[in-house]
Order: sequence, then C-alpha cells, then structure tokens
Amino acid sequence: MSTVRGHSPELLGVLLIALAFSALVLVAPSALPAQSGTPTYDPVTVDPLVLDSVFPPTRDELSFTSVGERLNGLMLVAQGAGPHPTVILLHGYPGNERNLDLAQAIRRAGSNVLFFSYRGAWGNGGTFSFANAQEDVASAIRYVRSPDVVKRLRVDPSRVAVIGHSMGGWLSFLGAAADPSIACVGGIEVADFGYAGGEIMRSHRADSAFTARAIWLTGPGGPVHASSDALIAEVKANAKSGALTNHAAELSGHTLLLIDNTQNAVHASLVAALRRAGAGHLTEEVWPTDHVFSDRRIALAREVVRWLHSACGY
Repeated sequence: MSTVRGHSPELLGVLLIALAFSALVLVAPSALPAQSGTPTYDPVTVDPLVLDSVFPPTRDELSFTSVGERLNGLMLVAQGAGPHPTVILLHGYPGNERNLDLAQAIRRAGSNVLFFSYRGAWGNGGTFSFANAQEDVASAIRYVRSPDVVKRLRVDPSRVAVIGHSMGGWLSFLGAAADPSIACVGGIEVADFGYAGGEIMRSHRADSAFTARAIWLTGPGGPVHASSDALIAEVKANAKSGALTNHAAELSGHTLLLIDNTQNAVHASLVAALRRAGAGHLTEEVWPTDHVFSDRRIALAREVVRWLHSACGY
C-alpha cells in the first residue's frame, strides 16, 4: 500500500485525531454551546465535555438568615458567565434523602442549585415547625434574588424554580401558591401535611404513627429541634389550610411537575383539583418505586432535567 510522505495511513489517522482534539480543547468558552441551552451531551450521566476555565462550576458554602436565625446550605454554581437559572431544592421531614445527585445533574445541565436546611433542623438555629419551614422557603427565595448573590453566584433572579421531595414538595407548592413570581414548581413524592393532619384526626393508627415519628425525630440528639406535641398539634390545626387541593387555584397558573409513586395517597386528588382549576402546564407521572426512588435515581434525574429544559426553558 502506498503512503503519503513515508507515513502509514494508521499514523496519519492518529495525527488527525490528535489535531481535532487539540482544536476542541482550545475553543474559547464563548464559542461553545450554552450550558443552559439544548444539552449537547447527557448531563445526567456525563460531566461537561469542555471546562470553562474563566467561569468553572463551583460550590459555595453559605448561610443566610430567616426571621433572625441562621440557615446553613450550599450553592452548586453552574459553569459559564451566566446569569444562570437557579433551582431551590427542598428536603423532606427530616431530610435524610437530600437528593444531591439531582442537584449535580441540574447543575451540569446549566442551572445553579441552592440546598439548605430549615430552622431547627440538622443543627440550624431556631425551632422547627411547619409554618417556620414555609417562612424559610420564602427567605431562601429572597436570598437567591439578593443583589450580592445575583452578582457573586451568577444568578438570574427572573428564573428561580423550587423543587422539593416529600415534605419539601409540599413546601414547594405552598411557596409557589404564595409567590406568583415562582413560575416553575416541582414536587417529588409529595407528602401533603395538610392531608396528613386530616388523616391523624380520622385514624388512630395514623395518629400513633405520626406521633411516634415526631417523638423519635425530636428526641435527644435527633435531627429536629422542636416539641413533638407542638408538631402534632400544628398538623392537626392546619389540616384544611395546609391541604394542597385547597390551593389549586393559586397554583393553576404555574408550570408544575408532580412525580409520585403508586402508593402516594394524594396524587390523584391533587391532579384532579389542579385540572379543575385550569392548570394548563402540569406534567404528572406515577412510578412503581419507593418513597425515595431508590431504583429510579437516573430516571428521576433525567425527568427533572428534561422538564426544566422543555417546560421551563432552563
């Protein structure tokens, strides 16, 4: 076989691949596809193909105040100059599942992610209550929109979404019902504590289970600083006002994501209430899995990222 200038075809092929790779690495970040646009790779399972050396992805350990108490958290900052959409990711009760795998996938797809714990939870100051947690969500929204954070962490204050798991999903929907500026809201295996209040008043078995858990969570060394009796009384007192079906009208104008498992007791009634209220941008799914999606983590991350991109434009 003939060769070009004495080099074998195999060697020439290697040289061409090396030159192509060098050209890719030397491309200026501004010439690359925007991370917040249509992904050119799968951000759920693949790291960014090219690193922006000027504005790399990073993590900021932070704290902010809510009604005078310090809340600890972190921001996963997406690469690129931004400003970036920002997702506030809310944990449950007490929040053993933090869903930080979802946070990393969301960040790789081009959005910042704020994760924090509520007052009185996981070492934070103050006392935990369900009302306090709702105030903490509002404080987190104000925090990510504050001028210092917008500038320092490359936040687009006009594109802030709230997504929560379990109790965090309930808080996400309540927060959006109270704040029309939050266009995109997601709930993953939503635990509706308004519905729970009604259940523990109707069922001795449900009352006993909720009470036992509250005592365990608030015991010495537990993750929740609160009175178990106060938590039980609060849930019962707010059974009606806290039920998400009673907030369907306020939620109907938002872009909504609701992913639950087949055992979720509130999914069907909440979807029906939202449809009756005219919700026109609702994505809802029911999957055969457990409360924390133990066997569906990749699928869950992919669906959340897909929804943020296709429904919210993030």
